Amino acid sequence: MNNEKTVSVLNDLLNITNDRIEGFSKVEDKVWENHSALKNDYDQMVSQSQTMKSDLIRLISEKGGEADNTTSTAGAVHRAWIDIKNSFTGDKNESTLENVVFGEKAAIKAYEDALESGDLCPESSQVVSDHLHHLRSSYAKFENLERLNS
Repeated sequence: MNNEKTVSVLNDLLNITNDRIEGFSKVEDKVWENHSALKNDYDQMVSQSQTMKSDLIRLISEKGGEADNTTSTAGAVHRAWIDIKNSFTGDKNESTLENVVFGEKAAIKAYEDALESGDLCPESSQVVSDHLHHLRSSYAKFENLERLNS
């Protein structure tokens, strides 16, 4: 197994995870007035993202790599778009939920691609698979709520 490829894939996932954490900070306190039941799920997603970040940094270090603890360019563009969209949108709650769902869907795709790449060692594959399970779970909760608001 090529550690360089593994580290590269893990760093891509670290960037995506950092995108999620940044994206969550944009959502903070925007929908809880109307959707207070989601607050605990949201807090769990934030906490899980921090754990995922720690897991990825640990794996990268164990593989002899250096963690690229930044966000991705695509994530930065998406967050800028969220800011612009929110400044023109009347229903910020619906818009915010759409952004959570969009971000989770993008993260799921990145994690699926990483697992399918064949560039991960068995331990990394197991951790990434566990992360993907959590991503799908959080995505389902927010996707269902978004449908109810449509």
